[in-house]
Amino acid sequence: MPIPADPRPTLAVPDNDPWLWLEEVEGERALAWVGTQNAATLAHLADARFESDRAAVKAALDRPDKLPFVTRRGALLYNFWQDATHPRGLWRRTSLESYRRPSPSWEILLDLDAVARAEGEDWVWQGSQTLPGHHDIALLRLSRGGGDAAVLREYDLGSQRFVADGFTLPEAKGGAVWLDRDTLLLASALGAGMATTSGYARTVRSWSRGTDPAAAPVIFAVDAAHMAVGIEVDQELPGTVYFIDRSGFYDMAVHIGDRGGPRRHVELPADAEFTWRRGWLAVRPRSPWTIDGVTHAPDTLLGIRLNAFLAGERNFRVLATPAERRALQGFFWCDGRLVVSVLEELRPVFTVLTPGPDDWAAAALPGLPPHGVAQVWPLDATPEESDGTLLAQVQDPVTPSSLLLTSTDLATPALLKQSSPTFDATGLAVARHEAISVDGARIPYLQTGPAGGQDGEAPVYLTGYGGFRVPSLPYYQTIQGKLWLERGGTTVIANIRGGGEFGTPWHEAGRRERKRLSHDDFAAVAADLVRRGITRPGRIAAEGGSNGGLLIANMLTRYPERFGALFCTIPLIDMRRYSHLLAGASWIAEYGDPDKPEDWAFLQHLSAYHVAEPGRPYPPILLATTRRDDRVHPGHARKMAAKLQAMGYPALFHEPPAGGHGYGKDNAEVAGFAALGAAFLRRAIGWEAEAA
Repeated sequence: MPIPADPRPTLAVPDNDPWLWLEEVEGERALAWVGTQNAATLAHLADARFESDRAAVKAALDRPDKLPFVTRRGALLYNFWQDATHPRGLWRRTSLESYRRPSPSWEILLDLDAVARAEGEDWVWQGSQTLPGHHDIALLRLSRGGGDAAVLREYDLGSQRFVADGFTLPEAKGGAVWLDRDTLLLASALGAGMATTSGYARTVRSWSRGTDPAAAPVIFAVDAAHMAVGIEVDQELPGTVYFIDRSGFYDMAVHIGDRGGPRRHVELPADAEFTWRRGWLAVRPRSPWTIDGVTHAPDTLLGIRLNAFLAGERNFRVLATPAERRALQGFFWCDGRLVVSVLEELRPVFTVLTPGPDDWAAAALPGLPPHGVAQVWPLDATPEESDGTLLAQVQDPVTPSSLLLTSTDLATPALLKQSSPTFDATGLAVARHEAISVDGARIPYLQTGPAGGQDGEAPVYLTGYGGFRVPSLPYYQTIQGKLWLERGGTTVIANIRGGGEFGTPWHEAGRRERKRLSHDDFAAVAADLVRRGITRPGRIAAEGGSNGGLLIANMLTRYPERFGALFCTIPLIDMRRYSHLLAGASWIAEYGDPDKPEDWAFLQHLSAYHVAEPGRPYPPILLATTRRDDRVHPGHARKMAAKLQAMGYPALFHEPPAGGHGYGKDNAEVAGFAALGAAFLRRAIGWEAEAA
């Protein structure tokens, strides 16, 4: 199959950018600058208090009774575990009977620390995929330093060795799925012409054992301007393959086919999410969808027999409808039943739907708390092997996670494991409030802190995200509980627009030209904390990462008077060039295309790198990224720090060499990243004395 040409032009260097050389990730001049910046930041912040905090957070992350999450493959439960003795981790397995015990008996399959030492590689675990139905061999994903790109290596679980002359693929973005024991379907960006402009796979290749993957025939290809391809093998219908063309972050087309390639397109809206099992199809459109004269609102959940749909019938059954503050979060099949997750005024609700010839029976999944965070997923890795067993995790900001065993048969959940607390929550209260944004929208936020009166001087740690339809939920505060709450501080989670707290309309209200509203929302929460007498602007410390880093950069340039300090991590900041850096092109659906004048007209005002100017009352800021982040380019944080410093602002910068799009490749690195940020924020707002 011919591979379409890349139609996207190369962007010339915009705006005579004097810091463009900092985009050379491994450039000699850039690394020298990073080294100087790291040394200055550590000299300023890394005192005995920082060391104590880092040790405390690492101990919390390494605690022996944290939850060991498991996935069932065949008859056994598999887990990947990291602790102080095994910082890179152990891949291991046990039986369900053993897992129920306080101290399970684990069979060690792979010691990643030992492999990294023996091979002299900075390996980070990125997951495994065993051969369905057998589970005796596996494909392991190993990343150097924690980036998204990974090496694929075949592993024999019986001998517990990598397979000599087995399936092995060099480092690349993408992956592969088992078609059968001797064939993989490869969706990888490895090779000339095999990557989209976003850096993800643009082709599916059929790779036979013992052959060169570079010579594997292409059986499916998409335009290079599309985001990526995906692939799934149906274990219920042997030989059936689903080819996925992700034309954008929220749009895709699915084709049904076989090992030779796609045969027919599934006629559903490009922006619809859908899944089928056991002959039934469930669909959630993202935009209004008119069927036979009836228009279904975004996020309406619809069901129909798959064969009837493929034959042209459209007599969908309405399974769930959205409301202003009720949002469908997700849905999945498990043993022939559809499990539906909803946030009702930010409270978790789960319903099990059983399809029938005349109607779908609905029943609430029992035994889950009505507040905090509840998550439910199948125990089995392969849906076709599931017997309906579900796992549920429950928690709230001051209550550590518990892991429950339940099922689609609506049995009362059984407690499997409960994690110990990482901080003293005595005297803490959790309460939800609302701020009013610039356009009158009600913006919820969750406040955790000392119960009782406030003196207007509370040291507040404020965070938010507001993008990609991802909700900010009240998880247990493993790290900030130790670094902030236990010391008498207050933490706040802002549920700003652009997230998924209230469904697609809430996301749409903070997407593209409306992204500024999500930033206005965050600033409104900061102002409301002052209005309520909780604190004052100089005592508010805010942190955000990735899309949340863009948020924090905009707080610096748009609302500097509302904050005492800002911690901007793994951020997008240069919105003129973001779509030409690493995976940036895949986010055009979220932000807009800066190459189009009509989009740059609004994006330029969110591009803090361009908006920043001298002489403004900017609060202190620490910008931090990681060198191995191959998703959001480290150049964003580097260039912003350099520009601010050149304009005379006391901006600090930190960049560890590993970590990927996160805060570290192991618990020690994550602890150091968090402790450094907390040290900066606490001292900048005057809650803690500056280091000597």
